[in-house]
Amino acid sequence: MTFISPSKGRMGFDEAFADLIAYVHEQPDNRYKIIVGTDSQVTDGETCFVTALIVYRHGKGARYYYTREKESLGRSLRQRIFYETSRSLGLASRLAEKLAENGYADLNVEIHLDVGENGETKDLIREVVGMVSGSGFDARIKPDSYGASTVADKYTK
Repeated sequence: MTFISPSKGRMGFDEAFADLIAYVHEQPDNRYKIIVGTDSQVTDGETCFVTALIVYRHGKGARYYYTREKESLGRSLRQRIFYETSRSLGLASRLAEKLAENGYADLNVEIHLDVGENGETKDLIREVVGMVSGSGFDARIKPDSYGASTVADKYTK
């Protein structure tokens, strides 16, 4: 899995993890939130999926990384939302495991879903939030899911 950091370029999962931890160590007394969110965009029959990994320093900014995957397989909106959720869950699970292995189990991982009460995705909220919370993570939906609807969305185009 290759991540892109807007400030540091391409890096692997372990490098992104090390950079995330270094960011936390810069100001260890602050509160942090780790956010994972995925968004997708269909253009000319090709779907671009972007998963963002964000470390948010409460009230003092954030650092983020993203990974991008394109596929030509046509998926319905429902299938895309479930695939977005599974991509986020996969990264969040891997990240939570690595955090726990390195003594950072207290850093909670939150998953931001690209669904909301308004629009075509409202009928999917209960199912995808259930997937996330059933996996042990906190779920956020629009308008509180900026990890998916703002950060990841920026790189799908």
